[in-house]
Amino acid sequence: MEARGKRWIEHWDPENEQFWEETGKKIARRNLWFSILAEHIGFSVWTLWSVMVLFMGPQYGFSAADKFLLVSTPTLIGALMRPLYTFAVAKFGGRNWTIVSALLLLAPTILAAIAMQPGTSLGTFLVIAALGGVGGGNFASSMTNINAFYPEKHKGWALGLNAGGGNLGVAAIQLIGLLVIGTVGATAPRVVLYIYIPLIVVAATCAYFFMDNLASMKGDTKAMREVVKDPHTWVMSFLYVGTFGSFIGYSFAFGLVLQNQFGRTPLQAAAVTFLGPLLGSFSRPTGGWLADRIGGGKITFVTFVGMAAATVVLILASTSNSLALFTVAFIVLFVLTGIGNGSTYKMIPAIFRAKAKVAISEGADETLEMLKARKLSGALIGLAGAIGALGGLFINLAFRQSFADTKSGVPAFVAFLVFYGLCFAVTWAVYLRKQQSEVASTRGLALAGAEV
Repeated sequence: MEARGKRWIEHWDPENEQFWEETGKKIARRNLWFSILAEHIGFSVWTLWSVMVLFMGPQYGFSAADKFLLVSTPTLIGALMRPLYTFAVAKFGGRNWTIVSALLLLAPTILAAIAMQPGTSLGTFLVIAALGGVGGGNFASSMTNINAFYPEKHKGWALGLNAGGGNLGVAAIQLIGLLVIGTVGATAPRVVLYIYIPLIVVAATCAYFFMDNLASMKGDTKAMREVVKDPHTWVMSFLYVGTFGSFIGYSFAFGLVLQNQFGRTPLQAAAVTFLGPLLGSFSRPTGGWLADRIGGGKITFVTFVGMAAATVVLILASTSNSLALFTVAFIVLFVLTGIGNGSTYKMIPAIFRAKAKVAISEGADETLEMLKARKLSGALIGLAGAIGALGGLFINLAFRQSFADTKSGVPAFVAFLVFYGLCFAVTWAVYLRKQQSEVASTRGLALAGAEV
């Protein structure tokens, strides 16, 4: 295996069993663990303001609508950054971009440490929160990079673990926020930021010393132009709005909903909010594992049915003012979003691998087709991640409007229920109908259920 420059791997063929067992597995796992570390810190910075708003008491002078707007801002910017971060992996290399993207996290973290005090204007906070959106981009570059390292049969596990470890950054910063509020008090938000500044440096340093670039990722920017023409791109992006969009949107909003709907104090809210993202992150690799064995389409369908059911319980708990039932149902919903995240991401490489198999059966070169499948699935991972993250924005804007109009989250939950109904209907129609193989041959939309 030759290296070009520093940490460049020229030859990479994970589908070759001998190569994978003798060489590839060890390298892929090393890159996976340090990718998870950097992505984990990125998620923490991206969701920083879900914690900072808990420190914003009456002395800050912000309404509930102001706070929902504040947590919505990094969601939007993070979504917009994701396609750019996907391109960056192909342009600069996975290792190189992991270093740069980690160091970029210093800007919003240091600025938040400077500005976090009563008297700072909402506009200033919005600008800093927008800069925190770069943390949302880390997910796209990390997933695109790791997707290229692993063979098809291990992608569900690897992508689920990578995403789940990154998602844990949401729970981690909320848990740290709880510890700070519980020990130092709700007037010391800077302690949270002082913890994360050195962690960012550690993540960048580890990427520098322990990660690699794949030469096969170079010159891959044309893949995005090709992938946007594929109908599956828009189906999977829609489904990812329902899974990941829900996870990140609820992660930002959970504490604010508890405070505004049930009158929880910052400490009481923080004592609960980390549980949802924590369990949702742990369940994500489970979703990928189940998809590897049962099929991503089946797991995704069942997940959306469960999310709809949990949302019905949330509506009932809200109307009956049952905090215990509301909290349990919300945490169950988080777990389901994690499972759905893992299963939908497993579906993406499976779709392009199935297309590659069709092309190979018609005489196309196997090596070129499988390389193309990896490139296209990486491009779709970046695009679906961007569109999916916009779901988090919609969730927070829906909550903002719901509380502004009715001082309750019920209208927002009703809207989410309708959306989840659409998601499981689309999943069934595209990937699970018995006649899907015939549809695939004539319309190029559905693929064999065993593959997807």
